[in-house]
Amino acid sequence: MEMKEILSKVDHTLLSQSATWEQIKAICDDGMKYHTASVCIPASYVKQAADYVDGKLPICTVIGFPNGYDTTKAKCFEASDAVENGAQEVDMVINIGWVKDQKWDALLEEIKAVKAACRRLLKVIIETCLLTDDEKIKMCEIVSASGADYIKTSTGFSTAGATFHDVELFAAHVTNGVKIKAAGGISSIADAEKFIELGASRLGTSRIVKIVKQQEAEK
Repeated sequence: MEMKEILSKVDHTLLSQSATWEQIKAICDDGMKYHTASVCIPASYVKQAADYVDGKLPICTVIGFPNGYDTTKAKCFEASDAVENGAQEVDMVINIGWVKDQKWDALLEEIKAVKAACRRLLKVIIETCLLTDDEKIKMCEIVSASGADYIKTSTGFSTAGATFHDVELFAAHVTNGVKIKAAGGISSIADAEKFIELGASRLGTSRIVKIVKQQEAEK
């Protein structure tokens, strides 16, 4: 697989609590240079980043992040605020406790509400490391019925990130054109290729661009 194709599927990500504007600006520069799918950054930097890239790169942000237990109303406000500030994509975290309580209707309605609030490409993070396979399959069904665009494995802030098994499971159970984003712990080109081969259309990672830059520096 060509590196250009892999990079075109990368949401170049910086979500650390200590992220500074200089660091955000640097990943925006990388995203524009390497033509990544987007940069995924904290909501507080969205307006500044959107102004900085001036339409040359999609800006993605996260809401209900990383724990997912904000109220639906709060998530909807975050989503609409992000879009108002220039976000073109939104990654939301589900209420994981609701999965454990089997509040399937509430989960579906919340995702629908956030999609209506953002009116942009929506990726739904289900935090696979905290769920059973049966719960993951049920969430594939719910996300597929919700109008969201993607189901996403992980925040990268919990006990584990994306696994090949989870992406295979998603690919076997999503419907209605829902796509797959693998995120968290993607640390090599080989891993990136494998996730894409298994069905991921997006990769949430900071390391792929770093690897490419390192390879260029060594030439």
